[in-house]
Amino acid sequence: MLAFITRRLGTMALTMLCLTMVVFFMINLEPNLKKLAISQLDMRSPAEQIESWLVKNGYRQNFFVRYGQWLGVVQKQPNVDPATGALVQRFSFCDEPAKPYYGGILQGDFGCSTKFKTKVGHKLFPALSATGILMFWVMITMVPISLLIGILAGMREGSRTDRVLSVASITTTATPEYVSGIIFTVIFATWLGWLNGSAASATSQGISFSNFTLPVMTMAVYGIGYIARMTRASMVEVMTQQYIRTARLKGLNFGSVVVKHALRNALIAPFTVIMLQFPWLLTGVVIVETMFRYQGFGYTLVEAAGNNDIDLLLGCSLVSVFVVLSTQLISDVGYAYLNPRIRVQ
Repeated sequence: MLAFITRRLGTMALTMLCLTMVVFFMINLEPNLKKLAISQLDMRSPAEQIESWLVKNGYRQNFFVRYGQWLGVVQKQPNVDPATGALVQRFSFCDEPAKPYYGGILQGDFGCSTKFKTKVGHKLFPALSATGILMFWVMITMVPISLLIGILAGMREGSRTDRVLSVASITTTATPEYVSGIIFTVIFATWLGWLNGSAASATSQGISFSNFTLPVMTMAVYGIGYIARMTRASMVEVMTQQYIRTARLKGLNFGSVVVKHALRNALIAPFTVIMLQFPWLLTGVVIVETMFRYQGFGYTLVEAAGNNDIDLLLGCSLVSVFVVLSTQLISDVGYAYLNPRIRVQ
């Protein structure tokens, strides 16, 4: 197992390097750089001024040099004041040193946010914390309910309970978050008046029941149907196994057979599906957080993309890649522990 984890960590590091290089290239395409320069100057700025700004701030350096600077393996160079020839900070709002220095991902420096006029870490990590709280409550709500629905539906395949729960699961999975979000807002906030509107400015006003319920409900309902369907399929397969029939022939009651023999094996496949919900939640919150103006990771990602905030976009991309690869590793290790046959092989 240790050798397996070591190999996967090496593969994970290489994959992150390749993916971040591709993302770095896409974000730093010429139209994006010009859009960034215009946002920092003026819409009427001539082409010469735009080009001068890009050269001054290091955006015209060699691609691999800039990527190495972002990683922290190549020194960053400060700007030179054309009047005095003295070294000056590239972005004064980030407190960058006015001298060559190593400052990149490896040093814990994610760069400067040109949209929010601060270091990327000062904006990214509070947003991740807010989204982490949201994801925690979504999982706490979604996983137990979906497992219960899947187990009840799969215990007796073809029964009325199975048909009703299966139809409900398919319906929730087929309903996008932006549709269910609008429906919940209309029902609970507008018609019933139970909630104080949406989750607007939740991170600045403090998280409360009223501004937190609708985002959690919107994301949980969509995920419940997907996990429930996977659990049902796994439960149906387990209930047809020979050892289940043997247990029944020995006189064990149906409840004992399900709890003691079928349940653990039926939960092996859903475990992988549940772990894969973390990357989906991190990217799925883009729609939900934008809709409810919940100022978390998704909201920050949209703001960064809309304003071509290069360093913040790169930071968000790095976090997304890390979460996807980490959850896949945890899923593989957990699957091996849950399934003895994998360990033997």
